[in-house]
Amino acid sequence: MEININCDLGEKSKLHYNESDPELLKIVNSANIACGYHAGDEDTMSEVIKISKNNGVSIGAHPSFKDPENFGRERMNLSASEIKKLIIDQYEILQNLAIKQGENVTHIKPHGALNNMACEDIELATTIAKTINEISKELIYLVPTGSKMEKAAKNLNMKIACEIFADRNYEDDGNLVSRKKPHALITNPDEAKKHVLSMVKNQALNCHSGKQIPCEIDSVCIHGDNISSLNTAKSIKLNLVENGLILKPLNTMKKFN
Repeated sequence: MEININCDLGEKSKLHYNESDPELLKIVNSANIACGYHAGDEDTMSEVIKISKNNGVSIGAHPSFKDPENFGRERMNLSASEIKKLIIDQYEILQNLAIKQGENVTHIKPHGALNNMACEDIELATTIAKTINEISKELIYLVPTGSKMEKAAKNLNMKIACEIFADRNYEDDGNLVSRKKPHALITNPDEAKKHVLSMVKNQALNCHSGKQIPCEIDSVCIHGDNISSLNTAKSIKLNLVENGLILKPLNTMKKFN
């Protein structure tokens, strides 16, 4: 069985730590690169592209609300045309830098509040999906499994990779536990690796209550801005390989070829 490990990277900001990016890029298979709207800049984007290329890691755009003060984690109500422009502009920023290094953006994964809102709102999810589909039908859309984003993408017959979060707990409705709650994050690498292996093997979400929700799982996300990200990534990768999973960049998975 094939599985992908993805990570949000290039998120340099006054609020967040990104010194582990080079080491994480030796572990993960796909990089979701901040495009300067919530974090990062052209230098960080170019650096992540370069290291990704050297490690055989596929690259994706990680578009966000334009809100660096809040790391893109505050909700904003924008029109469909404003959302469309956000996605296209950030994709083009990263794609233009990638082309300079002989690379291409092969997937898109929204960030933070934009992602959380689209998980719940089919109208917003449809706007984002249509925008990505218009950019290129070859782009892989990386979405939280079981979300409205997955539903909207399936309605358009897009290339969809469904992800789970290695370092986050889930509510009984399949949504992530709010970061405002004390049990939102899983910071213990041993706990995270068991959490991930169970979900991947069972193709089901593990909710904090103990409930399991059947779902599709193609990819495992590790957040790159957590202090424990590096140890978590190493632990999860080793555990998946030892249990017979085949790790692949998104764009080389059989599902998309």
